[in-house]
Amino acid sequence: MYRAFTSRRAVQTDAKFLGDMLVEAANWRAGGLRPRHEVLASAEHRRYLVGWKRTADEGLVAIDPDDVPIGAAWYRMLPQNEPGLGFVGVAVPELIIGVHPLWRARGVGRSLLRGLVELAGAQGHARISLSVERENFARNLYRAEGFSVVESTGSRETMVRATV
Repeated sequence: MYRAFTSRRAVQTDAKFLGDMLVEAANWRAGGLRPRHEVLASAEHRRYLVGWKRTADEGLVAIDPDDVPIGAAWYRMLPQNEPGLGFVGVAVPELIIGVHPLWRARGVGRSLLRGLVELAGAQGHARISLSVERENFARNLYRAEGFSVVESTGSRETMVRATV
């Protein structure tokens, strides 16, 4: 696993970069790029970023040796009346992850995912959830890291993992 990066806790001033990573996550398909403003304005995506960093929000940012952010993973607690794509319950945080394309397949996503699961457990969350399209290559990473499918609808799967 490529290790020329480190990670740190996400802070309020990381909101713009988290937006960048949300756009990367939304545009995982080659050739299917939606503009930043379109992704961030869409109801299905803006809930993962608006008002960052609320009390219950947590995240990690991966940085390269020059201290440049290259990826991020974060979670939010979403209300039942405004659920996210991977919502399974009000007490289960939903995670979002994005990695800069030049840093994919170098262990950044796996490292962020493991760190965020550990952080969620340390914060007292027994489980963490996510949503992924079946064709997304990241689905294999989530399965390998212990996430299980709890719901399938259309082209998406909701996956959950225990944090301990």
